[in-house]
Amino acid sequence: MGMSELRLYAVTDAGAEQLQVPDLATDFVDLYGDLSSATYSALRTFEHNKFLDLAGHIARTKLSMELLELPYNWNEQRFRIALHQAVSDFPAENARVRFDVLAGPAAALGTDSRELIALKAFVPVPAVYYEEGVGVDYGPTLQRELARAKTADFAQQRSQFSLGQVQDHYEFLIQDGQGYILEGMMTNFWAVRDGVVWTAGEGMLEGVTRKIILSLLPQLGIPVQFQAVHQDEVPDLDEAAISGSSRALMPVVSIAGQRVGNGRPGPVCRCILDAYQEYVAQVVKTAVSGLD
Repeated sequence: MGMSELRLYAVTDAGAEQLQVPDLATDFVDLYGDLSSATYSALRTFEHNKFLDLAGHIARTKLSMELLELPYNWNEQRFRIALHQAVSDFPAENARVRFDVLAGPAAALGTDSRELIALKAFVPVPAVYYEEGVGVDYGPTLQRELARAKTADFAQQRSQFSLGQVQDHYEFLIQDGQGYILEGMMTNFWAVRDGVVWTAGEGMLEGVTRKIILSLLPQLGIPVQFQAVHQDEVPDLDEAAISGSSRALMPVVSIAGQRVGNGRPGPVCRCILDAYQEYVAQVVKTAVSGLD
């Protein structure tokens, strides 16, 4: 299959029902422009059909539904079975996955289901990005209305930015009104100063990868402060990083042209990334693992 090929499924009682992908659709955002899509999650597979903390993605989706006051009785077991079927049949080695719970039936796509699964071949981040780090900038025009809810309209809005394509402008950071860095458009943001990790404690989406990293820090003996750093503090940082389900922990070596530390990935972030990768190798499992 071509790297741009998408597969789209509706979740039904019979499993994953494959749908016709709209003409010219090459990425997830192209599928949902005309749909009233309430909440979604995006992740990747490992070892073809296994996931890292799928339960965490499901829990966050349920929280988003609650925050959005979305009345829908989501059958998690039915969803897991359909997801397992879809990714197991996918021809690429691994898949990028997006699943949506919609505000109404996806009639425009030929189904009365309110649950959609979209798959695309997963393309790993170039290894050089981890070896050399990436540059990021600020994205001042975009804010989340509900910080803790992962909403599809936010994904639609951020499509105006070129994200994850260029090493020295890989991501755009979201700040509050006072200039404190809350998160990235696709990622959570981390800073390191004097051996202490800093990350926003509120006002941002609580990423699944972020949760895993926070669970690893005590085991590594690395202290953490739940406080956003200000843009004026960037020159004082030793290291910085962004994290996300498809990127793990990626070192950031410049922010809006300002060098971070010595301009190279640092030891704290390397330690965290190594621990994260070891954790992933031990815990990935299929969507139906543990189901009766």
